[in-house]
Amino acid sequence: MARTEQLTKAGQSIWLDNITRDLLDDGSIERCITDLAVTGLTSNPSIFDKAIAGSASYDAEVRRLAKEGHSVEETFFALAIDDLRRAADLFRPVFDATGGVDGYVSLEVSPTLADDTEGTIAAAVSLHEEAARPNLFIKIPGTPAGLPAIEEAIFRGVPVNATLLFSVADYLAAADAYLRGLERRRDAGLDLEVASVASLFISRWDAAVASTLPVELHNTVGIAIGQQAYVASLELLASTRVRELEAAGAHMQRLLFASTGTKDPAAPDTLYVGALCAPGTVNTMPDATLEAWADHGELSAPLAADPAPAAAALAEAAAAGVDVDALALRLQDEGKDAFVRSWESLLASIASKAAP
Repeated sequence: MARTEQLTKAGQSIWLDNITRDLLDDGSIERCITDLAVTGLTSNPSIFDKAIAGSASYDAEVRRLAKEGHSVEETFFALAIDDLRRAADLFRPVFDATGGVDGYVSLEVSPTLADDTEGTIAAAVSLHEEAARPNLFIKIPGTPAGLPAIEEAIFRGVPVNATLLFSVADYLAAADAYLRGLERRRDAGLDLEVASVASLFISRWDAAVASTLPVELHNTVGIAIGQQAYVASLELLASTRVRELEAAGAHMQRLLFASTGTKDPAAPDTLYVGALCAPGTVNTMPDATLEAWADHGELSAPLAADPAPAAAALAEAAAAGVDVDALALRLQDEGKDAFVRSWESLLASIASKAAP
């Protein structure tokens, strides 16, 4: 049995947090599906920046699109959609076998729209129509402007990966936006088969507090935040509101653990994977983390639905000077800014390849 099957047997979906044209061309993504039980894939501006800047596989198409008069941004989305269509087709058997619960790929709207609700809605609808794949999520950040865009996108039938979530409050706000979108569809007599995941970022917490906490508390905050969110998700799933939507045909939004590559070289490289294996959730992993788990990952037990360990860990962090609420806001702002920088770098890479 592949070590990754420990996770799938516990009820968690494994997604790859990467895509490049080379990985598609050489069969690596297909092997992740067949050999490592990977059932989905995520992307972001940083991933595409590395893919396009670091490979000649896109060069000819970049030059062709530039000669045809496409803008740099139009060129990027043409390249990304082409890759993600191919990936979506690889995962389509999973999508079909699970009735649309699993087997998704994700494409993010421009990070420059993070504070623009109407612009995000328009981009989400347009990109999903252009991609023309039912198993393609549009990633929308759970920022104050992004939350109403998530609701509207769901109402319009666009599957959404709610991203840049850092706290339980962020997760619940994104879940509420999803539920509002479904409720509007129900009230309008529309079907409720519009899927979503809520992407909670984990490792950035521990990177942010490493200089504040004593060594014995390093790498405890991110896991505690994940545990808290998992308990909150179970409470939400048990609510009358959710049960009524499920009875009407909805598949509920799943909690997704993102940013699960270990950033501390002193910590185990499979730290967040083993600690945050929970039934009904998703873990999207960078290549190195997936390979590390496949090589030596060992699952002791799935994540327990017990709020006490997370509360204790966060209380210790607070006593050491960590303001969790303030840090969650800061991390979302920093994440938003980091994606904008990656976006600008990505467009610059494409522009340089498009130059005669």
